[in-house]
Amino acid sequence: MTGDDVPATGPTESRRASGSSGSERHVDGFSDDAALDDIELEGESGEAPDEASRGLFDDLLEGEPIFENKEVLRPSYTPQQLPHREEQINKMATVLVSALRGDTPSNILIYGKTGTGKTASAQFVSEELETTSQKYEVPCEVEYINCEVTDTQYRVLAQLANKFIEKNEAHIEARLEDLRALGEDAHDSPGALEDAGYDDLVAVEDEIERLEADLEAFDQVPMTGWPTDRVYQTFFDAVDYHERVVVIMLDEIDKLVEKSGDDTLYNLSRMNSDLGNSRVSIMGISNDLKFTDFLDPRVKSSLGEEEIVFPPYDATQLRDILNHRSDVAFKSGVLTDEVIPLCAAFAAQEHGDARRALDLLRTAGELAERDRTETVDEDHVRNAQEKIELDRVIEVVRTLPTQSKLVLYATILLEKHDVHTINTGEVFNVYKRLCEEIDADVLTQRRVTDLISELDMLGIVNAVVVSKGRYGRTKEISLSVPLDETEAVLLSDSRVGEVEDAQPFVQARFDGS
Repeated sequence: MTGDDVPATGPTESRRASGSSGSERHVDGFSDDAALDDIELEGESGEAPDEASRGLFDDLLEGEPIFENKEVLRPSYTPQQLPHREEQINKMATVLVSALRGDTPSNILIYGKTGTGKTASAQFVSEELETTSQKYEVPCEVEYINCEVTDTQYRVLAQLANKFIEKNEAHIEARLEDLRALGEDAHDSPGALEDAGYDDLVAVEDEIERLEADLEAFDQVPMTGWPTDRVYQTFFDAVDYHERVVVIMLDEIDKLVEKSGDDTLYNLSRMNSDLGNSRVSIMGISNDLKFTDFLDPRVKSSLGEEEIVFPPYDATQLRDILNHRSDVAFKSGVLTDEVIPLCAAFAAQEHGDARRALDLLRTAGELAERDRTETVDEDHVRNAQEKIELDRVIEVVRTLPTQSKLVLYATILLEKHDVHTINTGEVFNVYKRLCEEIDADVLTQRRVTDLISELDMLGIVNAVVVSKGRYGRTKEISLSVPLDETEAVLLSDSRVGEVEDAQPFVQARFDGS
């Protein structure tokens, strides 16, 4: 499972989960970060390599590493302790405990901004649910779908169908192994058949034949090509193959609704009335508190039986999270006193985002390693903040639609040529010439104004509405991101990069033709 939210774990639990050294991940005999302590730079003779035999990485491996286990700072890590999320975890547990009694749990919707612990908490509760179900021998399963990646009804149903087919196949294989062993035991101990509920060996052989036929009948769903109703029926048959309670966790559920509407949720929320052996419950996780406004009222009512809100972390809570995680992530004594408070303060400004705080701490450590220093200090944190923000800007700009890129490029050209007060009209004139240069459709000035507002919301430009008196109102626009780096990303686009010489467009910007 993966999640976008990664609240912290305590050192005891993390070491238990990751191994006594702080890491149990091994590749070719080495653990990832802790292993560097044990690597000896030796030549064939067993001695340290001389200058002539030193390779590219020899110098980099010298010295003490800063990290003990970097993995606990990554988004993919699922912690075993989640500070300041006890209330939300307990509420989830009280809803889902009915699955352990063989009943259908209410559907749950989980809301909260990025980095507030939604996915990590849901995964923690799900793992506890499955562990407890095994202890009490209650058939209960949780299936995780990341709807940011699996964002259509076909893909969701196909992925679920194939997961349950695989589980059914494993279930049948185990059952066949038991039955074949029973058949062998029956020759020496005839009472074994009666104890297992069979009258004779013929009944056992009939059961084996039936299970082998079921195994042969399973058909994996391809990722494309089938009618959707066939995919749904395959999923339905697979999940209902034997008795169990299933919790389907739909992370980023709003992305699924945005891309494909609410048909998937409608089908999933109504299938219990047709199931004979199993029961299905939905757990939806969303960053958007308002996404249910776009749902069919019947889906909204069914899906939102229980709602759990994850509030942002404050700076004190973020410090707790970072303190817990840093005990496992770093060697003792490598963090200076100001590092964790500064990471927490930066992340608190980003709506209390624990993921941002952990990214900052990890990146600061990586920058310190590259500097070959023995400690992580305030400067490393500030440099990490700049690097992460620049990476974010580059990714946002890279994924903009072509028209938005052209509007942004027009703004950059005006700023590069010392236009001190850039307004909507000037941006539109340069934008229009850029479109003509690469043979792109020219949008209306009103639509370009809307695109400027969208860039403002993304934090790429700053657009302020100013009054021009009897001449009306306009927007004064300035860049909020590094000019050179942003321009380089834009020019890497195959369409925008077709512009060979933009200088004449800026010089003629007051020409409305």
